[in-house]
Amino acid sequence: AAALTDATGPAGALTRAELVLRDNLLNRSRIERAYRRAIGEARHDIIIANAYFVPGGKLRKALIHAATRGVRVRLLLQGRYEYFMQYHACRPVYGALLAAGVEIHEYSASFLHAKVAVIDSHWATVGSSNLDPLSLLLAREANVVVDDRSFAVALQARLEQAMAEGGQRI
Repeated sequence: AAALTDATGPAGALTRAELVLRDNLLNRSRIERAYRRAIGEARHDIIIANAYFVPGGKLRKALIHAATRGVRVRLLLQGRYEYFMQYHACRPVYGALLAAGVEIHEYSASFLHAKVAVIDSHWATVGSSNLDPLSLLLAREANVVVDDRSFAVALQARLEQAMAEGGQRI
């Protein structure tokens, strides 16, 4: 992965960004660890939009723990049937997440291919990695992690709009 980079953004604000890679050699779990670290540090709000959401045990526990400590956790997930395995594989995960207070919204206005997250209105990630075994264990993936309030707030607003206009809460 590239080193954490600081840059001056609009109005002189500092933006921090890092390219986080997942491969089968040196960077086997960097993307998942970045998610788990940010989820573990969350204090107020987590929004994750993901097309194929089948998180492993550690990631699932991190989301449940965040919700039980009072963090509002919202997931925007694929609501349209596109691929049999991906569509049905995520459904068994819903029960434990819902029981912990995680809000699940299925997006069905069109196919959802987003792979983004916003945490506490300042941390965000955009990339190619779904939160499923294929992406997290086998595929070569790349995400950009950004620590920038204006970027995160704008992305959060778009995700909330998608939930309101095209999502159905489970």
